[in-house]
Amino acid sequence: MRRSWTHLARVVAVGAVSLVMVAACSGRSTTGGSDSAGGQVTLKINFWGDFGLQDLKARYEAEHPNVKIQLNSGEYNAQHEDLQKKLVAGNGAPDIAAIDEGFMVQFRSQSDKFVNLLDKGAGSYESKYLPWKWKQSLSADGKTQIGLGTDVGGLAMCYRTDLFKAAGLPTGRDQVSALWPTWDRFIEVGQQYTATTRKKFIDAGTNLFNPILGQQPVGFYDEQDQLRMEQGPKVAFDYTVKAVGAGLSANLVSFQADWDKGFTSGAFAVLACPAWMLGHIKDTAPGTQGKWDIAAVPGGGGNWGGSFLTLPKQGKNVDEAYKLLTWLVAPEQQIEIFKKVGNLPSQPALYADPAIADFKNPFFNDAPVGQIFPKMAQGLTPQYLGRRNGPTRVAVENVIRRVENKSLKSDAAWSEAVKEAEKAAKS
Repeated sequence: MRRSWTHLARVVAVGAVSLVMVAACSGRSTTGGSDSAGGQVTLKINFWGDFGLQDLKARYEAEHPNVKIQLNSGEYNAQHEDLQKKLVAGNGAPDIAAIDEGFMVQFRSQSDKFVNLLDKGAGSYESKYLPWKWKQSLSADGKTQIGLGTDVGGLAMCYRTDLFKAAGLPTGRDQVSALWPTWDRFIEVGQQYTATTRKKFIDAGTNLFNPILGQQPVGFYDEQDQLRMEQGPKVAFDYTVKAVGAGLSANLVSFQADWDKGFTSGAFAVLACPAWMLGHIKDTAPGTQGKWDIAAVPGGGGNWGGSFLTLPKQGKNVDEAYKLLTWLVAPEQQIEIFKKVGNLPSQPALYADPAIADFKNPFFNDAPVGQIFPKMAQGLTPQYLGRRNGPTRVAVENVIRRVENKSLKSDAAWSEAVKEAEKAAKS
């Protein structure tokens, strides 16, 4: 999911988000088995955003009376930072840790600190996953698989039909998609909207930067882990600063209270929508059902987010945690999560299941999400996301926010972004 937002995740701030993870189990480390001796087991899962776990928790506990699940939902960046601290300290990590694709290279390079799921029989899952998804959490030597994928991002645009109508814009998803084949046209539509309504068009510059970056052939890093700011990041940054300079951004921070209120108040009319964003909108603004719809993303395609579940070696109940992990990624649960919160499974065979293929989301004006997002996922050629991708993204996002709040002039912003990215790359 999340998010990274990056499942913003939450993802889903996917933007910049900050809340420290609830400390997980301390106790002695083990790489296998369980020290529960057949008694009560508490499994702690750390994640962000909406992984669709609450209802599944109750069902799993009912089916496994000896297991209690503790859900620790925190902020996207802080969850990853806290996991890193726990791995370095050697204790405190949860039984199951969610990791977003944007941080995966960082953690898979520390594969010795995670249970090798291949030793648990996870090799049988390889053929079930999108090939690139399986490889994202595989160690460089191919000998250690640290995670099983939960979801992939895909990209679309969610928009408020009532706000578009009030601005004199078309409201049908095909018509809206035709408005913005490119990001230049998207900004022009935004200017038309703001001129008519005197309201902001998008939620945040960071949430424009990330989807545009996700469409580029090269992101922050090339496959040799060299920082490449003049490639994809420069394209995404220039469009973002242009949009901010045009007055389109509501200057909100993802997954904070004002951002959540904006989904209801009309503080913005459109935002980039990876599949995992759908659940957040539904949960945050239940009274807006039927007012949202889903259109194509400018520029076509792209990916933003997608997560994995991993087992840190510090976990005290590895066998039970692996049972829960495999249950969570089983088809029945993955389909339920998709229908409830929108997270698109990483297993392409499920896309042909009528439960997904025929599913239209009633909250989003019956948008055919079972067709929209799988089509994007199957056509993806994901970027390589470097070991320092997560911290680098945060550093650049912070520069974008400074432009939004006018503490940094736009003509000085790019050099500042490069400087901060270079710092993050070396940290």
